[in-house]
Amino acid sequence: MSSKPKPESGAGEAEGPDGGWGWVLVAALFLSTSLVFGVMRSLGIFFVEFVQYFEESAQAISWISSTGLAAQQFFSPLGAALCNAYNARVVVMAGGFLTALGFILASQATCLVHLYLTMGLISGLGWGLVFTPMVATVMANFTRRRTLALGLGFSSIGLSSFAFNPLFQLLVETYAWRGALLILGGLSLNIVPCGALIRPQRPPKAPAKLVDSQRRPSCAEVLQRVSSYLELSLLCERPYLTYTLAISLFNVGYFVPYFHLVAHSRLAGFSEYHAAFVMSAAGATDILGRIASGWFSDLGHFRLIHLLSAWTALAGTFIMLLPVSSLTGSYAALVAISLLYGFCSGALTSLAFAVVPKIVGVERTMGGLGLLQLIESGAGLLGGPLSGLLKDITGNYVASFIVAGSFLILGTLTMGTLPHFFSCTDLPPPRRRPPADPSARPELQQMDTGTARQVK
Repeated sequence: MSSKPKPESGAGEAEGPDGGWGWVLVAALFLSTSLVFGVMRSLGIFFVEFVQYFEESAQAISWISSTGLAAQQFFSPLGAALCNAYNARVVVMAGGFLTALGFILASQATCLVHLYLTMGLISGLGWGLVFTPMVATVMANFTRRRTLALGLGFSSIGLSSFAFNPLFQLLVETYAWRGALLILGGLSLNIVPCGALIRPQRPPKAPAKLVDSQRRPSCAEVLQRVSSYLELSLLCERPYLTYTLAISLFNVGYFVPYFHLVAHSRLAGFSEYHAAFVMSAAGATDILGRIASGWFSDLGHFRLIHLLSAWTALAGTFIMLLPVSSLTGSYAALVAISLLYGFCSGALTSLAFAVVPKIVGVERTMGGLGLLQLIESGAGLLGGPLSGLLKDITGNYVASFIVAGSFLILGTLTMGTLPHFFSCTDLPPPRRRPPADPSARPELQQMDTGTARQVK
């Protein structure tokens, strides 16, 4: 590999995949992520309605969105394993159907448990089958512009956050929360054609001497194959475990503003539409942050891990400043801090995924992303209810946001313990041995080719 600090744009990777049909997949990622995380970020509109309708505490209602987030991350390894074993197109299309089904069933809810199972578990399962396969598929089609492609695809999260908050508020006022959830289920069906755009890769034919269709595989062989699909060997590597711990700490506080900033703004005395606009403003700068971060990162002036640390520390600081800015009742101050937070939170997102190939190797990205989200799912499940509990204890969201921001700062410090963190150049990631069944990993053939050229 090149000794220059330009890991993504070195000459060795110039021959790898860098566009073509990949740009169509970026558009599919753009739409699908808006209907996953864009919707997830906008569920705060329903938070207020659920508190009033079910007459439950903020902590109890918070479990709905937290269950959905945790389920999305918990089932991501399942999505990655199914893609490695079968076909990413079918997996993503099935995920889109399950997402829509969860919201449609949630529109008929009569108790919180119903919402936990539908909006939380079923829709979360659908999100888990959509997000990781779409991200890994886009990364398979780009080499030098990988971070920019992810930034463009993820920019829809900020755009949808900007659009969905006032839209959902309008839908709730017009059709009540049941009708709004029913419409949201219909919107989620658009994920299905996004998955249909994925082109199945033809797996290479296995040597004839290795093929024995009459022999049933032993238990050990089955376990070995499952371990290969899930990339469980990564759990024995210190850099990967350190990075997943840091991302898990991020995850505790990252989504708290999207769950509770609308409710905090309402509690601070602002109107419903003013409260919704705060999230829309953060969503607008989120778009700029993702694109600008992706473009600047691909210039190669700094290591991705250093840029990620900087953006995460800033995002944590602005989360802690969100409630402080509204203590004086200044709406302009709250909007200004929300704009800064939105930019930093958007800037770090693409980098969090783009760093994974640097740590595990490109050929293990699919499994690495899945395991990463599985490990951080527990942290995502903790963040919302912890924030709601602090609100129930203190009567406001000041402590909730300060604690949430502190977790991002702590994650940044944890990332600083990565081996060779303070080096100016990326070290080549460890490479695993080829799987026993080469045909089981068709989705990453292009990524393997690009990596092989880079290492030579």
